Amino acid sequence: MRHICSRFVALALTALVAWAGPAAAQEAESAAGQGTAGQSTADHSKFEILQKEFTSGPEVTAACLTCHTEASDQMMHSIHWKWEYDNPATGQLLGKKNVINAFCGNVVSNEARCTSCHTGYGWDDMSSPPPADPARGDCLVCHDTSGQYTKLATGAGYPPLEPKGTTITGEPAWAVDLAKSAQSVGLPGRENCGQCHFYGGGGDNVKHGDLSSALYEPDRSVDVHMASDGLNFQCSTCHVSDKHVFAGSRYNVTAHDTEGTGLPGMRRDVATCESCHGNEPHPVNIKGMKLNDHTDKVACQTCHIPEFARGGVATKTKWDWSTAGKLTADGQPMSIEGYTQSDGKELHTYLSIKGDFEWGENVVPYYSWFEGQVEYTTGDQTIDPSQVVEVNKIFGESGDGVSRIWPFKRMIGRQAYDSELNRLVYSHVWGPTTDTAFWTNFDWAKAIDAGMKAAGAEYSGKFGFVDTHMYWPITHMVAPAEDALECDACHAREGRLANLAGFYMPGRDPMGPGGMLGLAILALAIVGVAGHAAIRLFTGRKGGTHE
Repeated sequence: MRHICSRFVALALTALVAWAGPAAAQEAESAAGQGTAGQSTADHSKFEILQKEFTSGPEVTAACLTCHTEASDQMMHSIHWKWEYDNPATGQLLGKKNVINAFCGNVVSNEARCTSCHTGYGWDDMSSPPPADPARGDCLVCHDTSGQYTKLATGAGYPPLEPKGTTITGEPAWAVDLAKSAQSVGLPGRENCGQCHFYGGGGDNVKHGDLSSALYEPDRSVDVHMASDGLNFQCSTCHVSDKHVFAGSRYNVTAHDTEGTGLPGMRRDVATCESCHGNEPHPVNIKGMKLNDHTDKVACQTCHIPEFARGGVATKTKWDWSTAGKLTADGQPMSIEGYTQSDGKELHTYLSIKGDFEWGENVVPYYSWFEGQVEYTTGDQTIDPSQVVEVNKIFGESGDGVSRIWPFKRMIGRQAYDSELNRLVYSHVWGPTTDTAFWTNFDWAKAIDAGMKAAGAEYSGKFGFVDTHMYWPITHMVAPAEDALECDACHAREGRLANLAGFYMPGRDPMGPGGMLGLAILALAIVGVAGHAAIRLFTGRKGGTHE
């Protein structure tokens, strides 16, 4: 009977919204919303100061600063430069230079490899701030439109000037033509942002899950906003900037934007769906009104990004560092390819330098209540190794007036910790000091000891491995409206939100208020029928009539 009642509620909801036509998303029509890389009020190929052979990146920046006098100072106040963020809500000092993650671990002691994606040149020591010389800022990494500018994978931010080594995207390096890049500068495009953000964690789509090379030229089914044959948004269309500071943060997320659009249709201070689409984005019909009634409890991304890692590029879903270090019989590192991507590319499932991996495509997100705040487990915090350690805790709960149900990539990890002090540790995995770098000596004891010394952290000298989870908000790869989740994806006993507690959901919770009401109506109907039958039976025995 419970099953019948819950199914009745679910079917009633489905029938109600089925009367309406499909919801149509609003489209930002302002010039900012149609931004295209390369648009500029100046043709930099005509500037005399750029008509020369450049021998280094800083030399190009110095030339840029003769006109753009404040650019370096602005950029040097951004998180892209400082890799540091003082969260005003939690008081934690975060940013890439400070946190420990579930992927390559930490920046400190691995600088030249990690800072290959820094927006500057030559930051090779985390014990010191980024270079103070304004010419050490890298203008070209964001503003080159020639398509041939890149950075070395292990060059602390410098570009390759000869075909030697590999680039930050893992390709064989080529000699960058700095003059060609300098003369091509324009507004940032997807290629500029993607070189670093698509390849975080050591490969294409490894880290975020919703940021991959599939977004360079996506079709509409992969991302309705960035589709090359559609709106053709660039990253900066949503991640708007002011003085080289970009909107959007994974440390302090605007999880519930109550302000909505500004005038003339787009706000310039946040990177939220509501800043363009408003707080009631669906059409005024039966289905649309019901969906608009959900916006205070459900993030837009929850319904409009049904899966991530779409477009043919897989994402890592599990990383087990504890198995790293296995060698062949003759002492050589191992590489095992065990996952075939949908485009036929073979991906490794084991590397001696990194351990075991699992991959996934078209991954259903992990859902949680989220009010925007994230607290990291930093190297000075005590952990419980008998439990799964949350590298970054996400906060929120039903009914607090702020939180909404959000989709996440939940990264499953296993990483090193101090087994006496019960703290996550820093590891030295890459570097010229081959005696302590794990990727060359495969000795965890030496690698952790070196990493902890570089971080200036207390270390007992004993280590183990602990299971971890790390959460990444899913905000990209927005599907077309016709591919958004239907009601029964969640309003069902075994729906996507089956394990999310703290609230009643029609169709999912048979003993909630709706289910109880249905049972009460059914019980009253049964009592009524039974009572009527009893009256007829009683009056019939007395010889009376009942008309």
